[in-house]
This record gives sequence, structure tokens and C-alpha cells, in this order.
Amino acid sequence: MMQRAFIALALLVGTACSKSPSSDLTEKPAPEKSATVGVAPPPSSAATGAPEPRAAEPPPAPRNVLLITIDSLRADMPWTGYPRPIAPKLSKLTERAAVYTNAYSASSYTAKSVASFLSGRYPSTLYRDGYFFAKYPAADTFLAELLAARNVRTVGFHAHLYFGKGKGLEQGFDEWRLVPGITFDPETDNFVTGEKMTALGIELLSDPKNTDHQFFAWGHYMDPHDQYQKHKESPDFGNKGRDRYDSEVWYSDYWVGKLLSWAEAKPWWKNTVLIVSADHGEAFGEHAMYKHAFEVWEALTRVPLLIAGPGIKPRRIEQRRSHIDLAPTILELMGQPVPADFQGKSLVPELLGATPESHEPILVELTEDSHNPFRRALIAGNHKIIDFGRSKYQLYDLSRDPGELTDLAKEQPEELSRMRKLLDDKVALLPVVEPYGGAKLKSGSSARGPVGPGK
Repeated sequence: MMQRAFIALALLVGTACSKSPSSDLTEKPAPEKSATVGVAPPPSSAATGAPEPRAAEPPPAPRNVLLITIDSLRADMPWTGYPRPIAPKLSKLTERAAVYTNAYSASSYTAKSVASFLSGRYPSTLYRDGYFFAKYPAADTFLAELLAARNVRTVGFHAHLYFGKGKGLEQGFDEWRLVPGITFDPETDNFVTGEKMTALGIELLSDPKNTDHQFFAWGHYMDPHDQYQKHKESPDFGNKGRDRYDSEVWYSDYWVGKLLSWAEAKPWWKNTVLIVSADHGEAFGEHAMYKHAFEVWEALTRVPLLIAGPGIKPRRIEQRRSHIDLAPTILELMGQPVPADFQGKSLVPELLGATPESHEPILVELTEDSHNPFRRALIAGNHKIIDFGRSKYQLYDLSRDPGELTDLAKEQPEELSRMRKLLDDKVALLPVVEPYGGAKLKSGSSARGPVGPGK
């Protein structure tokens, strides 16, 4: 077991609605007044900071890491200009966190994005079957496996049956639990689970065997995912889809806040780094799309990212970052070696105060499966290129057109050529593999790829 030298700096996190709260979680906040409906423009693309060495201070002591992800959570949150108070608890957390205002998921769909941040690898480089609810074989190595091999306790708690055992995401986890009482519906999500998720998280993190030495815990809250349900405890934002979604976000924020309020009183909290993000965004009419998956527009791939804990400098970081950076960041925070084949960069230097360096270009992938078409996007500087396959590309200037409304591919052929080369060069470095399992893919071909190296 690793020896730990923890710095005793406590992180204070604000507390964060349910139809019938549990007896130990019965506090009810007074509803907040609804703000004016509107969507703030996305933050502008920030200039890249000048590179400099990591901050001149001792490396961080090995930490615990608590990763909280919220399904379908958009990037337009109160701390980036969205006018509604839909996340008061997380908004309070931003006062003492590193706040990334231009973070991207690796994909626009849960099965691909989650596997990416758990593995430190892009979706196309992971062995996977060709079905929509993708399965990952033992040939893939996930973060929890690396940690468990070094006697780090690993805990996962979830609220959708896609996360049930058998899809491979549970590889390496000592504890892998789902909230009770849910069933699987491939078309929608029928359950409200925020309260149950918090109760399950408290149960698991109350068990001494999970927290009496270094641990990594990951909980994935589901409620902003379809269906969008209003909550009587939430402010009444209205009856349209985005209104009900905002109520779901407020509800999730409340129960995440309850978990964090409970955790901050525990002895292990002072040695724990908290990471809060989402698996992907959500569309509400952008490009005539609703929900998520199927494309790689900004509304689907921009996500919140907050990191807080001992030694981490509270500030806003405008440089673009990707979820591909999460696995190496978590390993470095925990004092563990980072595998050479990880495809992202650790954020630890800038979390400790170093000037943020450029991590561009940013790559987003939607690997083809039984329902999703092939898509790739690359963002560099002001521009974003989208590869739709079969030599079809679109080009956007995000600095002038953050909504991706005007395709510049024909108007700016030289810029298109430059961005195509950047994309080709990036992909050429990736050990891309095709899906396996025989599923009929969206293009009409079949999944005939390998299950593992040499297979």
C-alpha cells in the first residue's frame, strides 16, 4: 500500500429535491424565484497562455479523488453566463475551484465518452463492440484497474442499467453498485434517481473498507437525461423542454450538494480532490436536434468541468481542455504513474498554479455503431472542422459563429485544407481499431474488428 503524506487543507463545499426524501436527508430549501428565460452566448475562445514550467512547489501529496459526473449537463451554466439559478450548490463550489470554461467531452454519447475518460484513450482506439450500448472487453485497460493493482480502493455508483455489470466499464472496481428499483428501457429513462444516488454514495463512502486508505470513487447522476421532469421542490422554470431540463439540473445539483455536504465532515475529505463534470451536453433545437448523440456539435460536446481540493488554485481557466486529460490528471493527483499510451495531458501543473499551456487541437469523436454515424471534429484556434465521412467536411469559425450556423468550407478553401491536415495528422497518431461483434453498423457495413490485440 502506498504511504501517503496528506496536507491538511479542508475544502468546504456547499450543500445542495425529491418526491419523498429519506429520513436522514429531509432538509427542503425554499424555492428560488425563476430568472428570465434566455441562453447566454458561449464564452469566447481564449488565447493560449505562454508555456512555462510547472509551479515551483513540491508535488502534491497523493490524494483521494471523488469524480461526480452528471448526465447530459450542458456547458451553459450560471458560472458561464446562463441567467437562471439552476445550480446554486455547484455555483458556490466555483468560488473555490479551478473552473474550466471551455471543456469538451471526448464524444457526444455516454457509452463512448465515459469509456474515454475512464481509459485516457480516444473512443476509436478502444476495443468495443458495434452496438449502441457498447460493450468493452478485457483487452481495454481502465483507470480503476490501474489503481486497484496498486492497492487503491475503487468505488462506482450509478443510476442506469447501462452501467450494470457486463458492459466492461466496471473493470477494476472493488465496489460497483446501481441504485435499487430501476429497469432498462432502451428508448428513454423513466426514473428519478438523484436522492437514491446520494443515499447510495453515502452508504458506500461510509464503509471503512472503502475509505480507510487511498480511494477513487465515481458517481454518475442521471436525472437531467431524458425524460425531463419538473420537481415541485425546484423553482418553476416553465413547461417547455429546456424549462423542465433546468428543473432536473436544479434537482441534481441539490442532491449532489447533499452528498458533498455530508462528505466534507468526514476525516478523509481534507485529503480528497473533487472533480465535477458531465459525459456530454444536450441539444434543445440547435441544428434542429434534441437530446444528444448522432452528431458532434458544440451543444453536444461542451461540458462543465470543476476541480477543487487541497493545493488546487481557485481560478477560471479559459484554454480549451478535453476529457482525454482526466485519467492522467487523476493518476498524477493520486501519486500514480501515468501509462505512456495515455492520449491526454495531466492538468495537475495548472491546478497547482502554473500558467495553462495549449492542449490544442481538441479532438472529438463519435465512433460508428448500430445507431450512430461516424463523426469527427477538431478544434484549433478560432476554427472547428467536422468530418462527416466520405470526404464531406464542414468548417466553422467559433470566434464569430459559436452556434456553428455558417459553414465556411466553400468560402475558405485554404483554411479548410489547413484544418483537414491538422485533423489527418492527429488521427494518424492514433491506433484506431474497428468495432467487433457482427452488428450492422449505421453505414450498412458489419462490425468485424478485433476483440483485442491479435484477435
